[in-house]
Amino acid sequence: MQIHLDIISKEVEGHAVIILDGAGWHSAKSLIIPKNITLLPLPPYSPELNPQENFWQTIKSRSLSNRVFKSLEDIMDACQEAWLEFVNVKGNVRKLCTRNWASLNILI
Repeated sequence: MQIHLDIISKEVEGHAVIILDGAGWHSAKSLIIPKNITLLPLPPYSPELNPQENFWQTIKSRSLSNRVFKSLEDIMDACQEAWLEFVNVKGNVRKLCTRNWASLNILI
């Protein structure tokens, strides 16, 4: 994690905010956070806020669930095919990362 932060710090122009899930290495006390980076941890038990979790759920349900693979190579090939199928549809990433957090139907 420290190497990752150091690389981001060198490459970013300005300031970076990095959204983190609850992985233990994201909050290790030994981390030295560069001055041009802010770490923003997600609340516990909130996978709906993490686009990566939404992505994996989508990929698993569309392409990878209920299958048996003969080898690691078959698993890797299936993951690559699922990734390409997902990213080759325009708007998939935006749709996956966009949420309507509240819908109000007010009768006046």
